[in-house]
Amino acid sequence: MLNTLLQNTQEGAELLTDAEPVEKTLSIIELISSGGLAGQLIIAVLFLMLVLAIYIYFERLFAIKAASKIDANFMNQIKDHVTHGKVDSAQILCAQVNSPVSRLIGKGISRIGKPLADINTALENAGRLEIYGLEKNVSILATISGAGPMIGFLGTVIGMILAIFELANAGGTIQMDVLASGLYTAMTTTVAGLIVGIVAFMAYNHLVVKTDKVVYQMEANSLEFLDHLNEPS
Repeated sequence: MLNTLLQNTQEGAELLTDAEPVEKTLSIIELISSGGLAGQLIIAVLFLMLVLAIYIYFERLFAIKAASKIDANFMNQIKDHVTHGKVDSAQILCAQVNSPVSRLIGKGISRIGKPLADINTALENAGRLEIYGLEKNVSILATISGAGPMIGFLGTVIGMILAIFELANAGGTIQMDVLASGLYTAMTTTVAGLIVGIVAFMAYNHLVVKTDKVVYQMEANSLEFLDHLNEPS
């Protein structure tokens, strides 16, 4: 009798164990695919925007780093050449260095002999061109940082519309599996849009800081060059 009771208890425990709900996991791919065609299209657009933002960031970052590299003795050599009237040697040195600062100084050297105001104007114009080159495509990052979350919110609205549409067609019976597709679309596109916006925003601001450092470097060297030309012989 006791053995039969123990056996029944064990069998009951096994049945309870078997009846326990199995924890379900959801991968990113399954999450995206559960959002329906509208959600997948928006996610695809956001993914392309993210790839573009990352490409522009690293391309500009390497270009700005290369532009900021200049020999600390560069200006001393330029001033020495100019002082001794070796303008051609100074021009050759600028061409060899080939950086925004050297191109800027080279433009000023090519104007030696003209009034100081003309040289200053030439430096300012050349500086604007160099800054434009440094900021190439950076504005696209600013656009992506603003457009990414907006596209994500568009997916949110589309997802909620789909959920309400399915709910209306269900005859008033609320079933979560009916609403799931629309809710997945709403949530996944929102998260994706915010991720794209945050990445692009941080990348844009980092590049702006790096560019400002190069601009300051150009301004400092330009002033040093003008001061040298303004020194009495």
